[in-house]
Parts: sequence; structure tokens; C-alpha cells
Amino acid sequence: MAEAHQAVAFQFTVTPDGIDLQLCHEALRQIYLSGLHSWKKRFIRFKNGMLTGVYPGSPGGFMVVVVSYMSYNKYNQLDPSLGLIAKLGQHLPISQYMSTDSQKIVGGVLVGTGLWVTIIMIMRNVLKCLLSWHGWMHARHGSVSLSTRLWMLFVKVFSGRKPMLYSFQNSLPRLPVPSIKDTCSRYLESVRPLMDDEQYERMKGLTKDFEKNLGPRLQWYLKLKSWWASNYVSDWWEEYIYLRGRGPIMVNSNYYAMDFLYVFPTSIQAARAGNAIHAIMLYRRKLDRAQIKPIYLLANKVPLCSAQWERMFNTTRIPGLETDTLQHMNESKHIAVYHKGRFYKVWMFYDGRLLLPREIEQQMERILADPSEPMPGEEMLAALTAGDRTPWAKARETYFSRGKNKQSLDAIEKAAFFVTLDDTEQRYDTNNPVKSLDSYAKSLLHGKCYDRWFDKTFNLIVFKNGTMGLNAEHSWADAPIIGHLWEHVLSMDPVKLGYNEDGHCRGQTHPNLPGPQRLQWDIPSECTEVIQSSLTVARTLADDVDCHIIPFSDFGKGLIKRCRTSPDAFIQIALQLAHYRDKGKFCLTYEASMTRLFREGRTETVRSCTIETCAFVRSMIRDETREERLKLLKVAAEKHQNMYRLAMTGEGIDRHLFCLYVVSKYLGEDSPFLKEVLSEPWRLSTSQTPLQQVELFDLVKHPEYVSSGGGFGPVADDGYGVSYIIVGENLINFHISSKHSSPETDSHRFGANIRQAMLDLLDLFQIDKKDMK
Repeated sequence: MAEAHQAVAFQFTVTPDGIDLQLCHEALRQIYLSGLHSWKKRFIRFKNGMLTGVYPGSPGGFMVVVVSYMSYNKYNQLDPSLGLIAKLGQHLPISQYMSTDSQKIVGGVLVGTGLWVTIIMIMRNVLKCLLSWHGWMHARHGSVSLSTRLWMLFVKVFSGRKPMLYSFQNSLPRLPVPSIKDTCSRYLESVRPLMDDEQYERMKGLTKDFEKNLGPRLQWYLKLKSWWASNYVSDWWEEYIYLRGRGPIMVNSNYYAMDFLYVFPTSIQAARAGNAIHAIMLYRRKLDRAQIKPIYLLANKVPLCSAQWERMFNTTRIPGLETDTLQHMNESKHIAVYHKGRFYKVWMFYDGRLLLPREIEQQMERILADPSEPMPGEEMLAALTAGDRTPWAKARETYFSRGKNKQSLDAIEKAAFFVTLDDTEQRYDTNNPVKSLDSYAKSLLHGKCYDRWFDKTFNLIVFKNGTMGLNAEHSWADAPIIGHLWEHVLSMDPVKLGYNEDGHCRGQTHPNLPGPQRLQWDIPSECTEVIQSSLTVARTLADDVDCHIIPFSDFGKGLIKRCRTSPDAFIQIALQLAHYRDKGKFCLTYEASMTRLFREGRTETVRSCTIETCAFVRSMIRDETREERLKLLKVAAEKHQNMYRLAMTGEGIDRHLFCLYVVSKYLGEDSPFLKEVLSEPWRLSTSQTPLQQVELFDLVKHPEYVSSGGGFGPVADDGYGVSYIIVGENLINFHISSKHSSPETDSHRFGANIRQAMLDLLDLFQIDKKDMK
């Protein structure tokens, strides 16, 4: 049975001779080591803050500037400060106790410091101007123009040396506000293939009226915000799209990430948890020390914003009556664990150090061996996080604001992250690939609806047979951020950390390691009713989700590149062809693109159902020649690439329209145009999960070490959600979701259409797939 460990620093008894203190030296030692660990972390954060604050300058640069300035002043008998040194020396409070030479030295240091700060500001602003140029994105793949080469050289010169994760934050440009005219014209172009002539003329009239009348007034407020705030979109996007949503975040917002498909490092649940948890904590340590390298584009020259990493750990979404909030702790030394209806608090540090994998496995074994039953109301408690937000907010305030319930809830919400030791088995089964993968996806997406704490930034889920995965909350960051962590874990687990021959983590157990602490609850019957109500809502939603996964191995990006086509454009066009064959019509399509070229950037929408793509799809339906189809395909692919570039460089339309709508609500202005635009359903929502750390996986020697990516629920009740990951040169994994309740959708049918569409597109290029084997 898992036991609570209570460290008592001292005991005392009263005797006739006085008070007898009985000090516990081990407890005092642990207190000392804990304090030492905290102070080390504070010092590291202070040091990293200093280094990031002066970047692209450095302390070494400060010494060079000051010493050079002082040497130049001394040996040339010149005063480049035009008398400023003497004036500073005269006005120093202690100048009467200093010699003339000492005053000159102090004054020289001050002027040198000012010169150093000036150089930093110049470099930072020059770098910001350089990073505002995006001409490099329009070059043909594989070729670099002379202007781009010169630009890359200047970026390298002004970027400084050895940047840390947050070094570029002050040098990134702000997200620009597109013009009303451009946004309106691009919007009309995006909806043209989805409307008949009468509908389009009506929408054209609404658009022109908005562009002429209300639009410029709303635009003025957005311009003002863009000058004042770091990013004119991100805070409103987080609040209104995520935190103000009152429906369940399970399925509707949270997403999942899968384990390896073909590699099973161990079948021991506790051992897999031990290595994974240790790898995650190592990642957190690197994050705390800002040792994670910045993410770049274009040959490691163009940095992306790193702001989303700040709340990865020690963060929880707190429910509210009208809006949720994100609670972030600067430090957390424990994790929360769920198993068979019981919650545990597990400390991650002992003897002033992080627990080793075998020691974490030891803690998980204690939890798995605990024979105790859940307390009344405890087993399904997490269903509150899976249902509607307002009932959860009311229950939290009423039943969890005091006593042992508050203490236990704090242990979960203030944990570094949440772990579920799942009592089911999930795994890719070659004998039954379709059913096994579909079950695996649904388990990661929603589980039993009460065995994941959906409010935590992420849940590590370890199944009974050793397979694992993640479930992530969406408001704090986008999928590539969690993907970066998950790549680190998967690369560490089977190779760098590894397992013994018997499947256990390497190393030894700890004889004196205090056990996990079982969390205590006192849940009244009224709260149990709320839990059951939330569980009913969540189960209805979960049972309706139709998940399907396709490991598409017929070909991959290697063959697509031989077609001289963008892999992403190729896949997006295939999705349009598949959707038309599936439903017999086109629909408004959402493809997520990032805007992290700008400070605090998040995402933008690429409306990938274009006039050009629709023309190509119709040619595939009609009896057209291969040459004509191929010509239309290349035009559609180039159009898609151009739209992706516009989205990445701040010229997308949907975030601009969203912010205009928010301003109109603040002003109390009713806009028929904006109201209609924001209510249009995305019946096909797509997203690519990028493989960001290719160097961590040698897919040539070990093609089996591939991530199968992750997925999300459908956005529209009658639509599809499609996530895909391009892995290596020969594999693309598709994750498809829809709802059983819709007569228009079927995830398996759509999956078959995607596979056929991919093959049909490749056939147009007449490239022999055998050449790639």
C-alpha cells in the first residue's frame, strides 16, 4: 500500500530538568537540500534572465567595450565623451573621497556601459528589421538568391553568439495588421468556390459595405493595439477562443499524441512510466535553465517565437463561471498520479536531486500494488474536468475551496503534470491494425472520461501493457510545443535511458525513498451528483467520436519532392479530392499555420479550399486528360503555397477578421458581415504535426523509431478533423475524426478516400514508386 511520508523536523518533551529536544537529522538534511535546490534554481533563472535581457550582447562584450573605451581614452589622451567623464566625476556622491584618476575610471565605466547598451539596442533593432523581411519564403525550393544570401549573412552578424531559448524574444518583429481592403478581397476569393452566384453577390455587397463604413473605424483600434501590445491577436485568441468556451474541452479542444507504432521498449507499466517521467523532468530542467535551443527556419537562420514554452509545466486551467484562467506556478516538485480511481502525490526530488528512472518506477510500483479502494466520489472525480465548464466552476467553489478537498485539489493543480496509470491495454496490432489503432486514439482522446485530468497542460498516459501517449490542453500553447517535448521523451526512452533485460529501468531501487502520498477527499453526495452529470455529458460526447488512423506507407515526402511539389500542398489537395468524393461537395477548410515568426505569435488559418484546387478536383471527376489535370494540380499547389506564405507572414485573413469582430463587440456595433463570417462552420479542419528535431531520430538505420503523431476531435458536428504527420521519406500518418451522429460523415470511408486520392495524385506524375525502395 502506498504510504504518506511525514518528515518531522524535531520533537520535544517537557521534563523536570527542562525541555528535551529530539532533532531529526534526516529531516533537517532534507530541508537543507531542498532549500539549496531552490536557491540554485533562482540563481540560474536570474543569470539566464540577465543573458537574455542583454542579447544579442553579452557580458564578454561589455568587458570588451568598456576596456577598449578606457584604453583608447588613456593612451591617446583623448576625451571622446566631450567632457562627460569629468562632469560625471564631479557629481558623484563620493567624488570628494576619490582621486581624479579614480573619477575618470568610474566615469569611463559609466560611459562605456552606456555605449555598450547603445550597441545592443542598435543590434536588436537592426535584427528586428532584418527579421521583418520575408522575401526568402518566395524562393523556389532548393535555390537561394543572392539577396537572400546577403540577408542571411546580416542576420548571422547581428544575431549574437550562443542564443538560449528566449534570447530572440526582444528582437522578433510585431505581427502586422493587414489592410481592410486586402482582407476583404482575400475573403471574397476564399468563399467564391463555396457559393452560387446569388449567394456570392449578396456576400460581396456585405463585404463592400463593411470595407467602406464600419471596417476603417474598427481597424483604427486594432492599429492602436498593435502599437501598444506585443501581439494584437494572441491574448484575445486565448481568451475568447479557448478560455471563454463553456462547453467540454475534452474532444472539443484537447488533443493527443501517440507512442511509437512498431517499437515496444517494455511491457512493464511502471518501468515505462519511470523512464518517461524522468525524461519529462529532464526536459523541464533544460527548460528552466533555458538550455533548449531556439527553433529556427531556413538553415537555422530565422528564429521562431519561444513564448509558448513558458507555461508548459506547473500550469492548470482553472474553471470560472464566465471564463477560465490559467494558473501557473514558478516551481513544482511533485506530480499527480491517477490509478483505478485513486489520486496520489509523488515527489520528484530526494536528497536534493531528481529521482532516477528506477526510483520513479519504484514509486509507480507502490501505487500499482496499493489494494485500497477509492473514497466515496473519488473514482470519477476527474469527470468534472471533462464536462461543461460552468458546473465544474460552481462545484469547485462550493466543495473544493476548503479543508482536505482544497489541499488535495491543490496537489493536482499545482503538480508539474498529471500521470494516468491506465488499467486498459492499447497497442498497434498487426493482426487487427484498424480496430487497434482506432481504440488507441479514442483512449488517448477521452479515455473513460474520468481517468484524465483534462485541465492540466498535459497528461502522460501509460497503459497496462507499457504503451503510452499524451493528452494536452490547448489554451496555453499549440501542438508543436507539446510535440517538441514528446520528441525528446521518445528519443530518450528506449535508447539513452533504456531498460534491463527483464524490462525494468536501469539502476537500483532506493531503500529509504518515502512512498507516494494518497490524496484524501470528503466529497458530499450533492457533489457526486454534479460529477455524474458531467460524466453523462462527457460520455455522450466521447461515444459519438469516430476515430480512424491510417499509417500511409505507399509513399512519402521523398517521392512527392521528386514531383517538384510541396508535400503539404500535395496532401491538402488530396484531402480536397477525398472530401469531394466523400460528400459530393466542397466545404470551408481550415488548415492551421503558425505565426511564430512574430513575437507571441500562435496560429493563422490557411483556407485551402481555393478556386484553383476546386478546378483541379473537378478535372479529376470529369473526363480530362492527364496533362490538363497535371497542369491544374501544379497551379493549385502554387496557390496553396502562396496562401501558406501569406498566413505565416501576417497577411492571413481569419485572425484579422476575428479581432475586428472582438473590437465591434467592445464598441457595441453590430456587423452583419462579421457576424456571418465568424459563424461559418469549418467542416474540414486539418493540421500538420511537424517533426521538429529530426536529428534525434535516425530513420535510415532505425525506420521503426517513428512517432505516429497525434490527432484531435472534429470541429463541426457534420465535419471531419484530419491531423497528419510526415515521418521520414516514406511514411505519412493520418488521424481522422468525425461524429457517428452525423449521417454525412464516416471516418473509415473518408480514410479510404484519402488513400485513393493520394495514389491518384501520384499517378499523374507517372513516377515509378519502385525507384524509392
